[in-house]
Amino acid sequence: MSPEDFERLQGLMISRAGFRLTRDRIRLAEHRLAPVARRESYDSVEAMLAALWARPVASLGWAVIEALLNPETWFRRDRAPFAVFERELIPALGRVRTDRPIRVWSAGCSTGQETWSLAMGALGADARVEVLGTDLSSRAIEKARAGIYTGFEIQRGLSAHAMLRWFESSEDQWRAGPELTQAVRFARANLLDEPTDDVRFDVIFCRNVLGDMDPSRRARVLDGLEQRLVDDGCLFLGLDERIEDDTVAFRPVNGRRGVYVKSPASLRRAA
Repeated sequence: MSPEDFERLQGLMISRAGFRLTRDRIRLAEHRLAPVARRESYDSVEAMLAALWARPVASLGWAVIEALLNPETWFRRDRAPFAVFERELIPALGRVRTDRPIRVWSAGCSTGQETWSLAMGALGADARVEVLGTDLSSRAIEKARAGIYTGFEIQRGLSAHAMLRWFESSEDQWRAGPELTQAVRFARANLLDEPTDDVRFDVIFCRNVLGDMDPSRRARVLDGLEQRLVDDGCLFLGLDERIEDDTVAFRPVNGRRGVYVKSPASLRRAA
């Protein structure tokens, strides 16, 4: 891949998806784009990119973008945020959300493990819950909707008890059981886009997403998350993600790493 092609890829990723593609990832980009080129019947990555630059086609452009996204995820990743969600937040919300289900959004859910983990935690606490998982990658959402995982994927983060409680064996794979599938839905969504409805969520998990975003796009995404979060809701970010320089809409919760609530300034603006 030429430096010129990589530079154009960087611009495509920032403008369409908001994500940074740093110079040290040029070899990784070539590796991930090779299967896309073969699938789209091009002789090489270079030939595919030349065709894309000459005649931009939305479907090919998004296929390239999706291949370059970071798909890393697993069940109950980092554990501590899920413990706070299950043991503290869900019981508290259950006491005040008596007229409707608790609404949870897994934003940037990749192949769905985080979304299913949230549903397991809420249902295990006997809460009425609706969990939405969204991601920019249509291929990731297809896998998430199927709810089918290999033995390696299912055991990466889940105990044997949880695996047998929430999933059903399907040959050498595991499928999400009906109790989970009734509480969860998935949709493709771009966090850069304006909301298309007025649904608001009690809890938003947007973990390990903002760290890969270009600084010029993070504030825009955070504004969208603030709009979608109820005033007394909680936002969960990655344990090492910091947003203090990007927004005044949220403040961190003391003693709860990666957990944020709306700031007084944000609440005054909403009022």
